[in-house]
Amino acid sequence: MLTETPELALSLEAKQLNKSVQLPDTSLTVLSDVSLSIPAGGTCAIVGRSGSGKTTLLGILAGLDVPTDGAVMIGDQDITALTEDQRADIRGESVGFVFQSFHLLDHLSAIKNVMLPMELKGMDDAQSRAETFLTKLGLGDRLNHLPKQLSGGEQQRVAIARAFACEPKILFADEPTGNLDSATGSDIVERIFQLNEEQGTTLVLVTHDDSLAARCQQQLRLESGALVDG
Repeated sequence: MLTETPELALSLEAKQLNKSVQLPDTSLTVLSDVSLSIPAGGTCAIVGRSGSGKTTLLGILAGLDVPTDGAVMIGDQDITALTEDQRADIRGESVGFVFQSFHLLDHLSAIKNVMLPMELKGMDDAQSRAETFLTKLGLGDRLNHLPKQLSGGEQQRVAIARAFACEPKILFADEPTGNLDSATGSDIVERIFQLNEEQGTTLVLVTHDDSLAARCQQQLRLESGALVDG
C-alpha cells in the first residue's frame, strides 16, 4: 500500500457514463450510468465476464473512445470535452498502457521498443531509463533481442518497462495476463504491482480474475454495462 500520494499521480473520475451503439434496427446499450472515482495514486480493478463492457469502459476512461453522454475527469481536466487530438496529447503526456497483446514493434529490439515512446516525448535519458527498467524486470541480458526471440512473459515485461519508463500518471492495464500461463501471469502481476508501488502511479486494471482484482484497493464489477455491488 502506498504511504504517500506522489506528485506524478492523477485522480480519475467518471460521471454517469453511457455508451450506446446504433445498429440497423435498434440501439445497443454498452454502458449504462457508470460513475466511479479513483484517487491519485489509487489502484482499482474493473471486473466482469466477457461482454460486460469492461474494455469499452477502459477505452473511455483512457480517452481512446468517447461516451454517448457523461464525463471523464483526469485530474481537473474533462477529457470528454476535448478533441481527439487533444485527448491524444493527454494520453501521450499522462497515460500508460499494458495490454493483453503486447503491441511490441517486431523490427525493434527490446531496448528500442522501450526507448521509442520516451524519444517521442522528448525525454533526454531514454536509453539509460530503458536499460534501467528492463534490468529491473530481469531482462538486462535481453536488451538487444527482438520480440520474436523472447517468450510471451518476456515480451510482456518489455511492455511493462515501456509503460512505466514514460512515468505515466495513470496506468491502464487491460487483461495483462490474458495471454500467459498461470505461473508467468503471477510473475507479471507481481512486477506490475511492485513498479506501481515504487512510482505511485494511479492504476486501473481490467480483468476477469477475482484474485488479481483483490490486489487492488477498489474493486468494481460490471454486469451488462452497469456497475453492481459485490
